[in-house]
Amino acid sequence: MTDRLYIFDTTLRDGEQVPGCQLNTVEKIQVAKALEQLGVDVIEAGFPISSPGDFNSVVEISKAVTWPTICALTRAVQKDIDVAADALKYAKHKRIHTGIGTSDSHIKYKFNSTREEIIERAVAAVKYARKYVDDVEFYAEDAGRTENEYLAQVIEAVIAAGATVVNIPDTTGYCLPWEYGAKIKYLKEHVSNIDKAIISTHCHNDLGMATANTISGVMNGARQVEVTINGIGERAGNTAMEEIAMIIKCHQTVPVITNINTTKIYPTSRMVSSLMNMPVQPNKAVVGKNAFAHSSGIHQDGVLKNVQTYEIMNPKDVGIDENSIVLTARSGRAALKHRLSVLGQEIDGEKLDKIYEAFLRLADKKKELNDDDILMLAGANQSETHHIKLDALQVTSGRGIQPIAALKVNIAGEIFEAAASGNGPVDAAIKALKKIVQRQMTLKEFTIQAITQGSDDVGKVHMQVEYDGHVYYGFGADTDIVSASVEAYIDCINKFKH
Repeated sequence: MTDRLYIFDTTLRDGEQVPGCQLNTVEKIQVAKALEQLGVDVIEAGFPISSPGDFNSVVEISKAVTWPTICALTRAVQKDIDVAADALKYAKHKRIHTGIGTSDSHIKYKFNSTREEIIERAVAAVKYARKYVDDVEFYAEDAGRTENEYLAQVIEAVIAAGATVVNIPDTTGYCLPWEYGAKIKYLKEHVSNIDKAIISTHCHNDLGMATANTISGVMNGARQVEVTINGIGERAGNTAMEEIAMIIKCHQTVPVITNINTTKIYPTSRMVSSLMNMPVQPNKAVVGKNAFAHSSGIHQDGVLKNVQTYEIMNPKDVGIDENSIVLTARSGRAALKHRLSVLGQEIDGEKLDKIYEAFLRLADKKKELNDDDILMLAGANQSETHHIKLDALQVTSGRGIQPIAALKVNIAGEIFEAAASGNGPVDAAIKALKKIVQRQMTLKEFTIQAITQGSDDVGKVHMQVEYDGHVYYGFGADTDIVSASVEAYIDCINKFKH
């Protein structure tokens, strides 16, 4: 008999901890609704005690989605659990996710405690959480480096205290697949009450083994997997949801089924990438733009004769429309709205009108617009609400010429102008901007990425700017890379804590 595998998505909690990828509440609701349509079973909506924003996001996501379980993270601290329970008050199905570190290094250096005291704290946290909800998940942080015999004692104790799910995280991404699988198997065989709880995996990708470790856990008895869209997450990321879903779909030997509607994978992937300004690497499994591309002549010949020669998945199974509408300057609003919808962006009304105007301006510069261009336009539209906006920019540069930039900036409806020279056109433009803004800012990181192909590329610019002891992340996109750079810098400034 095939078992049900529960998909626990932590894109909005662990995934959102990536620097520069923070979402506002409206954006988080958009992602949560997409996850619901995708078919995930549990949405980890945030860590409520960490900030008022996280608390509010859990509240609003609880109101916005219907059937998935909404989960809130806590430490093994009563105040954390109180706040999480309050944040979950509107959830139709609610879960509190509490836990504590169990490895010797965590016990000794993080908690300055003993093994016995850690078990006591774990049990107390689970019992306290059960006063609020019937569904309590316990995480044994750094379980990957926890000695198996002690880990089994912890898990048996928290299940006896009322835990319904036990999470076995490979927090540092250190385990090898057979080691992680053996750890799950050990718990299945040595925890007397393990049948009263679901074992969950939570693997990180520091050594590139998150997906392999997760599948190894499933093959040894885990029946929940904790994943993120596109594998985003701290450091090297988490297990990628799309990889797990398609491995199960492609391999009948993995004895589980999921509730995932795989045709929603690609649009959800693109939406998360766009909202978080986090590009998907071209060779990313399942959702990278090269995942179904064949440049080798031998590969192309094989695919033309029989697609299964080099493709183990049908692109349509993950929601990639092979017959995508090509958008040009002659395309209407309806075509643009349809393409945005395919890409997971439901936009209409005045917002669609503004995006369409920007679309026509970009279409005048380019012959054809692809999905990356369309998502860029949808994301760039967010700058309409900025306090500071770029009004005009002119740059003079070339070999043997000192680059000079002149720009106009709209600040709360008032136009300011400045000009400056620099080592290059971007440097000149930013120096001119600094003359207007007059803040002590330091550019920490500057990254340019071409998102289309050809001499009329749209370039994305990601920046980190330090101001008043804080680091701010900005984003800009344009066919003119100097304009994109200034837009990214202005995006940072608009986020400054005044």
